[in-house]
Amino acid sequence: MHTPLAFITGSSLLWAGLLFGFIFGVLLHRGGVTDFNVIVKQFLFRDFTVLKVMFTAIVVGGVGLFILHGQELSNWHIKPATMLAVVLGAVLFGIGMVIYGYCPGTGIAAIATGKLDALVGFLGMLVGAAAYALCYDWIAANILPVADLGKKRLPELTTLPEWAWYAGLVVLAAVVFALVARFEKSRSQPS
Repeated sequence: MHTPLAFITGSSLLWAGLLFGFIFGVLLHRGGVTDFNVIVKQFLFRDFTVLKVMFTAIVVGGVGLFILHGQELSNWHIKPATMLAVVLGAVLFGIGMVIYGYCPGTGIAAIATGKLDALVGFLGMLVGAAAYALCYDWIAANILPVADLGKKRLPELTTLPEWAWYAGLVVLAAVVFALVARFEKSRSQPS
């Protein structure tokens, strides 16, 4: 099957990546998630902009990939489900995001808007990446093998078909958006 974007290869692929990265950064900025205060207020349950933007991105990306894969326009590249590593990584990511006030993508986009606090945190990300690279052999021997489920996806680990997971994601997003809207409305009304 001939894909419509088959011409994007080699150096064109690098330029396309740069273009899409730029567009992604602009959209993050326009969505308001390159502002430290917006991200901190998310953790304080005062502003749900981050939740809305990221959940929308997850749903659109997930359903989009499901459709692209169904049309044979994309391939899955499944990473091993090393559950201990995932849990430890999620904890470290969460701590880092609370301290930094940005996630890695929003931090880089914030740097592009001239925010020096984001630049300092980015240097911390580079130090963390170097530390991970230096410790990788130990991590590979002691952490990655614990609770390693192999290269599995949720449809393979459960009895639910793939479409049900994506449908569930869409329903979950609708419920979360409705609850957030209700919460925001109740907070905006004078008591």
